[in-house]
Amino acid sequence: MMSNFFIPHWPAPPHIKSMQTLRAGGESQGKYNSFNLATHVNDDINAVHLNRDRLNQFLPSAPHWLNQTHSVDAIKLPSLSFNADASYTSEKNTICVVQTADCLPLLVTNNEGTIVASIHAGWRGLLNGVIENTIEKMNVSPNELLVWLGPAISRKHFEVGFDVKNSFCEKHIESEKAFHLISDQKWLADIYALAKIRLNGCGVHQIYGGSVSDDYCTFANELDYFSYRRDGMTGRMASLIWIDA
Repeated sequence: MMSNFFIPHWPAPPHIKSMQTLRAGGESQGKYNSFNLATHVNDDINAVHLNRDRLNQFLPSAPHWLNQTHSVDAIKLPSLSFNADASYTSEKNTICVVQTADCLPLLVTNNEGTIVASIHAGWRGLLNGVIENTIEKMNVSPNELLVWLGPAISRKHFEVGFDVKNSFCEKHIESEKAFHLISDQKWLADIYALAKIRLNGCGVHQIYGGSVSDDYCTFANELDYFSYRRDGMTGRMASLIWIDA
């Protein structure tokens, strides 16, 4: 493991490359300390560019950074568009990337490694179908897809109200098992379980990552991960995937 990223452990084909950044090893200061890769969080833009330049040293090309808005939109790369919460491509050395700081990043490929995708899934995106929309656009048989679930806020720290819980359960009754009642009108939500329910519903069953321990919890691991719920003003990590030439 490098100081500012690690390579996901999953059985993707050898020519499929993926990377998950951490918060250490960068130039940003204060709340953004230190490997913040987001330009939209009021960090010193020069520090962010230095961090992105440092990341680019390990990549075959510059990532296609998205303007994420908790939508369900997925774009095919290369593209002149940036407004989306997922991207996918069959082009070699074209990097799909999403940024997170509690939301769930998903990296996707198929058994043959002919297509890749990255998905940003907060509760709104999960609820409204960002996973389903991306998989549909990839136009690959779901039973051939492999998915890696990256660092996100764990159930222990993800408190939601009745409206969120009810919205999920109205769409998929099996979502009930992803919520744990802690007080009147308050539940703890398991974002990994919610994502797996949606993936299984699409016919995707090769799912990796998403540690059941606190290893991947962005909220609990302050040294490794940025967390919006924990810190408010904070940076973002990146989850990247590409087809090696």
